[in-house]
Amino acid sequence: MSSKILVVEGYTVQSAQNGLEAVEKAAAFKPDLIIMDVMMPKMDGIEACRKIRENEELANTFIMFLTARNEEYSEIAGFDAGGDDYVTKPIKPRALLSRVHAIMKRQNSQVEADAADVLTNGDLVINPSEYVVKLGEERLTLPRKEFDLLYLLASKPGKVFTREKILRKVWGTDVFVVDRTIDVHIRKIREKIGDSKIETIKGVGYKFVG
Repeated sequence: MSSKILVVEGYTVQSAQNGLEAVEKAAAFKPDLIIMDVMMPKMDGIEACRKIRENEELANTFIMFLTARNEEYSEIAGFDAGGDDYVTKPIKPRALLSRVHAIMKRQNSQVEADAADVLTNGDLVINPSEYVVKLGEERLTLPRKEFDLLYLLASKPGKVFTREKILRKVWGTDVFVVDRTIDVHIRKIREKIGDSKIETIKGVGYKFVG
């Protein structure tokens, strides 16, 4: 996607020629949205995404992969690295622009417009106004989609959320991701807060254990 069409639409855009430069520019520019390819010189998109996610200041940045790599394992690797969306080429510029508009609109809103309370469960504290998660005295860094997913589940302990509802609430209807994306995000959340807080309901979805 040419950056010119984004500039015409009023977005402030910076471009990078390779993965290494992308990581450096992201740290300095702190964008709301990053669009990158999987295949890039010097540092591929998967590694670049991991590096970007290591920066706490970029935890809420939405990362979209735009690539010709259409294998499922590449898509899963993109989400596992911290990506939020995975779009395969070819895609018409206007269709992609519509997707960008939808992402930016969601970036400026909460998961639930009426759910902005700090959630506390034992030693786990989830603060949506600051996008901060604390486990005891430890401050945890969660990318935005991991945070949104955790907050959604924790907002109603014991309630089973189906995969369909999770996708609709967290990713929205304008972002199309594979079903295993949820599994990847749940696994990464469990790595940070432990396995006991989120229970898998086989064939249905997940629930937060209060």
